[in-house]
Amino acid sequence: MRALIQRVTEASVTVDGKVIGEIGTGLLVLVCAMQGDTTANADTLAAKISKLRIFPDDAGKMNRSLLDIGGAALVVSQFTLAADTSRGNRPGFSTAAKPDEGRKLYEYFAAQIAGLGIPTETGEFGADMTVRLLNDGPVTIWMEY
Repeated sequence: MRALIQRVTEASVTVDGKVIGEIGTGLLVLVCAMQGDTTANADTLAAKISKLRIFPDDAGKMNRSLLDIGGAALVVSQFTLAADTSRGNRPGFSTAAKPDEGRKLYEYFAAQIAGLGIPTETGEFGADMTVRLLNDGPVTIWMEY
């Protein structure tokens, strides 16, 4: 699974003009299931994200995790993270999981994050979404497991 995480002071996702998920301090997690991914990939990614020390401690050093600060996660499906730009000018997305499998893994991943005790909001798989965020730092990290 691939994820692009952004440390935020706030983030929200809107579908058809209605906010369906929003958080304060925490992480916006854009996630893409790739062909061949399993729940084990989702488990590993969720565990790593929850413990990633990218929030400041009292000295301002990135030394605290999402769990340490009691932050929230906004998990948004993002199949374009599978983009292959190696040929031509139009990205290919053939390495992304098929929609049914992608949905299952996305929902499983979000449930795993929530199961770790992290308040979790989500987008809507397959929907045309507007994502707003106030990136903190900015801190943006690419992950793949």
